Amino acid sequence: MTDDPALPRLEVGGVTLHAQVFGDEAAPAIVVLHGGPGGDFRSLLPLAELAETYRVTFYDQRGAGLSERVPPEALTLRAHIEELAGVIDAVSPEAPVVLIGHSWGAMLASAFLGAHPERVAKAVLIEPGFLSADEFAAWNARAQDIIRRPSMLWMGLRTGFEAARIDGPDAAAAEDYLIGRMMHAFAADPATGYACPGADYDSPAWRAGAAAGREVAARATAAEFDALGGQAHRFAGPVLILAGACSTWIGAGLQADHLALYADARLEVIPDAGHDAVDDAPVATLAAIRAFLSEP
Repeated sequence: MTDDPALPRLEVGGVTLHAQVFGDEAAPAIVVLHGGPGGDFRSLLPLAELAETYRVTFYDQRGAGLSERVPPEALTLRAHIEELAGVIDAVSPEAPVVLIGHSWGAMLASAFLGAHPERVAKAVLIEPGFLSADEFAAWNARAQDIIRRPSMLWMGLRTGFEAARIDGPDAAAAEDYLIGRMMHAFAADPATGYACPGADYDSPAWRAGAAAGREVAARATAAEFDALGGQAHRFAGPVLILAGACSTWIGAGLQADHLALYADARLEVIPDAGHDAVDDAPVATLAAIRAFLSEP
């Protein structure tokens, strides 16, 4: 965003965000939240088809994707919640919105339900990874085991040499390249269970935000981790949780446990989809979301 004035943007809280908006300005609003932290919204763009009846806003979160990089101290869970509130102020100041979040974005959406329940009409949560401090500890322990696998260590060494040769276009580029490649390798590793058996993990992305991926979890307190799901019952509206049928780590089993965190939630499993259901099975995922949104 700081190098290309032609990119579509939103200015929120003094940060320039890469954003795209689809649909009639008068239509009810959907705000889409991507995964990571440190990912971007490219793989979620099939959701733009919802613009037939909604105004759909995608944005790369601060420090991620093509959005402006910010200092490490600005990469907190609280800052992301405030940023989402600012996006909603910009696109739907008078009416509650629909939130659609994937992975980390679903965790952020869940935290927002607890913090600002009056600002949301409905929510779609696609495989939130963890929603409490205990779940984070379990997730992180397994993630560290995967990262220490010989194949991942070799990938990190090789990619580190590649990143060392990157000298721009900005100071974050080399680390963003390294972490982006490693995020993809992590998701593609069979141990994560993110993809269907025999399928490649090929969800597209623009650019990782290395600092965002590192700082948000590192700066969160146990109370903030617990608030990801522990306050979501304050939202009385309907919640649809989606899981990919092939997702074996944070799929239907974990998401069934998450149902109890919400006042009015149900789970639907998308056939032939892994963790990235929107990219893996866009037709089925869109059908499930449209059916949910059409309910009174």
